[in-house]
Amino acid sequence: MDLNLSGKTAIVTGASRGIGLAIAEVLAEEGVTVVAAAREAGGDLATLAQRLPIRAIRADLATVDGPARLVREAVEALGGLDILVNNVGATRPRTDGFLAVTDEDWTATLTINFLATVRTTRAALPHLLDRRGSVVTVASVNATLPDPLVIDYSAAKAALLNFSKSLSKEVGPRGVRLNTVSPGPVSTDLWLGAGGVAAIVAQAHGGDPADVAHGAASQSPTGRFTRPREVADLVVMLSSERLANVTGADFVIDGGLISTM
Repeated sequence: MDLNLSGKTAIVTGASRGIGLAIAEVLAEEGVTVVAAAREAGGDLATLAQRLPIRAIRADLATVDGPARLVREAVEALGGLDILVNNVGATRPRTDGFLAVTDEDWTATLTINFLATVRTTRAALPHLLDRRGSVVTVASVNATLPDPLVIDYSAAKAALLNFSKSLSKEVGPRGVRLNTVSPGPVSTDLWLGAGGVAAIVAQAHGGDPADVAHGAASQSPTGRFTRPREVADLVVMLSSERLANVTGADFVIDGGLISTM
């Protein structure tokens, strides 16, 4: 299926690895010229940029002015903007419970998981209005499946859904679409890396990270984590005008983890 994306331009945040790297790759394979933003632009992202139309840009989206600087630099490089993918985010399991989560923890979590998206979208919106573009934001099943282990992350991701839905109503009549994608556990470093969720939970309870990961995967009917490329394919489809009348919607990709209607 031709997604009619060839010749379009995009910004992807949090693109150095995992879901963001996969999104940048799939967009570029579809003929999109991509600005891939990350705090570190080397490694796999630099390698990918050597063979696809991807320009890696260093950006710290946890700062107040980082998102606006990113969008300004990206638009100068791209000549305009058709697609924004808000993927940047981070989490740390709160194994000591809610009372151990400080104001500083809450501020850091809300900044990178919510305000970074608000600020990037605000900076990008005038350019997206010019081209009747699209915004896709990567949220999480925790937006609607709150978990005390990631209580601050869950709250931030719920805010993302509300923000995207609200803004979609304002700018939909002007041709800009906003949707969210909510993955369950994905086979990335966020879950499976040395400092990932599985390792932190295992350390707190004296277990094995592999057992923690297996237990998480077994909660889904499919019995496995989602692959980054599967999330990327969904994001890219939503970016396409093939789904031109889809806006204000959230799409869950979790292997059936959420069992309610």
